[in-house]
Amino acid sequence: MMRARGFTLIELLVAMAIFAIISVLAMGGLNTFITQQTLAQQNLQQLAELQRTVRMLTWDFAQLYPRPVRDELGSSTQAALVAADNNDYFLRLTRGGWRNPAGLKRGTLQRVQYRLEERQLIREYWPVVDAPLGMEPRSEVLIAGVEDLLIEYLDAEDQWNQQWPPLRLLGAQNVPQPRAARITLQLDGWGEIERLVEMTP
Repeated sequence: MMRARGFTLIELLVAMAIFAIISVLAMGGLNTFITQQTLAQQNLQQLAELQRTVRMLTWDFAQLYPRPVRDELGSSTQAALVAADNNDYFLRLTRGGWRNPAGLKRGTLQRVQYRLEERQLIREYWPVVDAPLGMEPRSEVLIAGVEDLLIEYLDAEDQWNQQWPPLRLLGAQNVPQPRAARITLQLDGWGEIERLVEMTP
């Protein structure tokens, strides 16, 4: 008759050590997978924000409408496109093609402005072109992590200008709109992104 033989203490300790090592390796692999998945989701989200930002800028420039606007008091007008180093905004324009799927009683033109605040690119618009006194724009953050944003405008003499209207045309009547806009966006983790937008005359 054979006697039943169990595990010795040393064999149990070796088995437990092997199990512990396998568990640590498995946990490390799981943590790496979760980290990689989180980074991939963050990158996909930032890519979607970047694509949407470029798309919004492209649409606004491509649908630039040559309609100046009256100020809040109605005493003076502002050009259809104004781009300058301003504390409140760096770009303001009138665009057409504002869709109206609900059939509301409003126009198809829209006054839009862009500004940078705390490394965020913010797009704002007014529901009417000639903003009445005290009307606040509707605001939306397009993308965060903006290191720098440069927009240049191509004039009729094939010169790029960072300001519009150009200095030589300030105060002139019937300033023509730019032929194109060049957008250079510097983002955290993405580097420099450039987009050229043609403007319809």
